[in-house]
Amino acid sequence: MAKKREALDDRLKEKIAEALENLEYGSVHIVVHDSQVVQIERTEKYRLPSEKAEAKNMPIRAGK
Repeated sequence: MAKKREALDDRLKEKIAEALENLEYGSVHIVVHDSQVVQIERTEKYRLPSEKAEAKNMPIRAGK
């Protein structure tokens, strides 16, 4: 029974690592019921550069 539990623990660690892989912004939620992990949720957010920030860095041109 111990080997089966170790295999389950290894699989769980692998799934958590997969959920975290390449995650820049977001979260990983691990849902537990009766001391057992029953679900792993990954929420990923993409951050886009704001246009104002880009416009602020552009050089100002003198009038013609």
